Amino acid sequence: MSVANDAPTVDYRALLEEERSDLLAKLAELGFGDGQPELSYDSNFADTSQVTAERGEVDALAGQLRDTLNEVEAALSRLASGGYGVCESCGSQISPARLEAKPAARRCIACATKT
Repeated sequence: MSVANDAPTVDYRALLEEERSDLLAKLAELGFGDGQPELSYDSNFADTSQVTAERGEVDALAGQLRDTLNEVEAALSRLASGGYGVCESCGSQISPARLEAKPAARRCIACATKT
């Protein structure tokens, strides 16, 4: 099956870089920007159970954002090395639709849905 020459070409690098910028901005909003390993709280701030719970939620969210950022960085590395778009499990090509929806995808849909 051949692809039409007038088919739009997706710039996966641009999608990944945009996602990386968004993730870095979200981490900065949470106070984890510019290499900050964790939030710093005002020493005069009462350390109640609510504050402790909120710290836990912020730390968990920042952890998820960092994990996603690591996936994006890994995808950019695969793009640079020529391994981008190849399923890490079965070695087949990841569909363009999946890559457009999730540019950092490491596995094809079939492998990603296996439990």
